[in-house]
Amino acid sequence: MQLLWYVIIAIFWTGFFVLEGFDFGVGALHQVVGHDDTERRVAINTIGPFWDGNEVWLIVAGAATFAAFPGWYATWFSALYLALVLILLALIMRGVSFEFRGQHEHERWRATWSWTLTIGSVLAPLLLGLGLGDLLAGLPIASDQEFTGTFWSLFTPYGVLFGVTLLAICVLHGAAFLSLKSDGVVRLRSHQVARRWRWVAGVLVVVTAVATYVLSGRSLLTVTLLAITVVAAGAAVATIGAGHEGLGFVATAVAIGGTVATLFAGLYPNVMVSSTAVANNLTVASVASGSYALQVMSIVAAIFFPLILMYQSWSYYVFRRRVGPPRAAAPSFPQTHP
Repeated sequence: MQLLWYVIIAIFWTGFFVLEGFDFGVGALHQVVGHDDTERRVAINTIGPFWDGNEVWLIVAGAATFAAFPGWYATWFSALYLALVLILLALIMRGVSFEFRGQHEHERWRATWSWTLTIGSVLAPLLLGLGLGDLLAGLPIASDQEFTGTFWSLFTPYGVLFGVTLLAICVLHGAAFLSLKSDGVVRLRSHQVARRWRWVAGVLVVVTAVATYVLSGRSLLTVTLLAITVVAAGAAVATIGAGHEGLGFVATAVAIGGTVATLFAGLYPNVMVSSTAVANNLTVASVASGSYALQVMSIVAAIFFPLILMYQSWSYYVFRRRVGPPRAAAPSFPQTHP
């Protein structure tokens, strides 16, 4: 049951970055692919029906971590306290920007909220990636499971690399999504951004895969996921370069999902590595809730998780059409009477 919930939490974190990843990318790029307010609105409208639903995966991932592994939640979130404040501010900035940007016609008003959307969309994946990378890189943890470092202890080389890689692949994921979902000049610019950015993201994914292999337990599952991730990164570079929008989006989704899933595979049976002493590592067995709590959670998850998947799949089907600028209204002619 403990292993099952570790896998479920890994799925939640992976699903969050696959789904919210293109939201982050669109938010970061909407001023790059949109040169006026109408074009920026087209970019934002591509994720309008999805972003708040995708963000729920982050809440569920955090809640599941708390319920299934309270010791892990306590130590990890205590270590990330200041970083979590920044993450929350970034997510709040994004959400507020979506709602407030269109409430006033003044150019400065819309420019301000466009910048808050851009900044929030860049900071969130960068800091979340930093926090995830630190799980495997190791943080100073004492024998009583207390974090003994400072805010600057979070900036481990692997954690920084993981955060930068997730940001890069989110940008590419967002550009691929915009190429698939937008129309007109926004689609053209998105494809151009994706073609230029694919090499940066692809190289970072491969470098991160190698670093994960060096730090992890190197199990068969880890090696398999690493291979899938590297192949997906290469496929993203090739398909985006060839102009295959759908395949490019699928490849970036697999690359970003594989990057996160590989970290969790390499981390097991630990949930958090201690840089102080190996004996202080937090393991699945040492921080898990009781068996009764995990059984009840499993029943709830078995009921509601398929419903969530069906609802989100339906919403993506309903809003599957491309988004373009509004068409000019047809000219009206005065009526003539005999």
